Amino acid sequence: MLAIRLQRLGRKGYPTYRVAVQESHRHPTSGRVVAYVGSYNPHTKETSLNSEKVAFYLKNGAQPTPRVVKLLAEQKVKLPDWVVKHTGEHKSAIKNTEKLRKNQPKEEAPVEAAEESSVDTSSEEASKE
Repeated sequence: MLAIRLQRLGRKGYPTYRVAVQESHRHPTSGRVVAYVGSYNPHTKETSLNSEKVAFYLKNGAQPTPRVVKLLAEQKVKLPDWVVKHTGEHKSAIKNTEKLRKNQPKEEAPVEAAEESSVDTSSEEASKE
């Protein structure tokens, strides 16, 4: 199966990307590239795509990555219905909520403190007499 993904180029600290079509089960740096269909510069937000080639590979089942889907949508390339469009919202779930301090049962006041207060009141009553 083919994937449409970004391939990093450029110097350290200043990346630019090629939009490459390659085998999806291989690592992006080691897979055989079928075709280069465009480029993307994240610093200037400049994107150049060959929309005819992209449409051809999408029609034949190439899976775009979420970032490439965003780039294709910005360039107004018609995406098939099966392409998942990410909203960019992350839903964070808290694991083990029962372990949170706010969900622990409330501790009752120590018994010793209650006894001391009763002793203090009895000594005050005795001193009044």
